[in-house]
Amino acid sequence: MLDQANFLVPPIYYVALSGILFILGMVGVLLRRNAILIFMSVELMLNSANLAFVAFARSFLDVNGQVFVFFVMTVAAVEVAVGLALIVAIFRTRRSIDIDELHSMEG
Repeated sequence: MLDQANFLVPPIYYVALSGILFILGMVGVLLRRNAILIFMSVELMLNSANLAFVAFARSFLDVNGQVFVFFVMTVAAVEVAVGLALIVAIFRTRRSIDIDELHSMEG
């Protein structure tokens, strides 16, 4: 069994870092107008949640958090594939990926 001496960095530091990264990603989603930058901000938010899951899994000596991270990474990989395909298709037709210009597509 692991004792407290094996935890060199307290889990609260990882959770705090995760919160900061999530807030940076949220600000990026809310303030950016470029679809690629919004996409990258969403990925940052997903990775910050993964960091929190791993920190709690390590803290409670349970692997369920790490298994959940595996599924989140799988969903993120699918999101990257589908999202980039959509962005490329929109760029080919519109010659721009600016979110404000895409509002003109509404019918």
